[in-house]
Amino acid sequence: MGNADLRKNREILFSKFPPGQVPEAADDLRRVDAVDVDPHSEKRTVGVAYDLQQHTLAELEDHLVDKGYHLDNTLMSKLTRALIHYVEETQLHNLDAPEKRLKRSAHEAYVQAWEQRPHGDHDDTPPEWREYK
Repeated sequence: MGNADLRKNREILFSKFPPGQVPEAADDLRRVDAVDVDPHSEKRTVGVAYDLQQHTLAELEDHLVDKGYHLDNTLMSKLTRALIHYVEETQLHNLDAPEKRLKRSAHEAYVQAWEQRPHGDHDDTPPEWREYK
């Protein structure tokens, strides 16, 4: 996964009411380190660009909501945000995961475990029980 995959460009959509949130929200986000901000008042959005290892969309949205801004809450916006939050969390989780598996295959693990066990026609039943009729 290259660094380009970690650079995110997203748009935060604000609700219609109260009007005029975009310029203030953009100013607020400009105070957050390592976030590029691009306000679009006519679309009610603020474009944000950030490195996923420094910020997530969920974190930036929570920051705005805590400051009293109202994000668009239509079903489509909620679904889109939920998907982006999931994708970013998964991507961050995968950054911590090892690049390759320890064993080339699960089959190999079983083969190696089997080789460690004693083989042959071994029966744990005591001889006197085997003769019992």
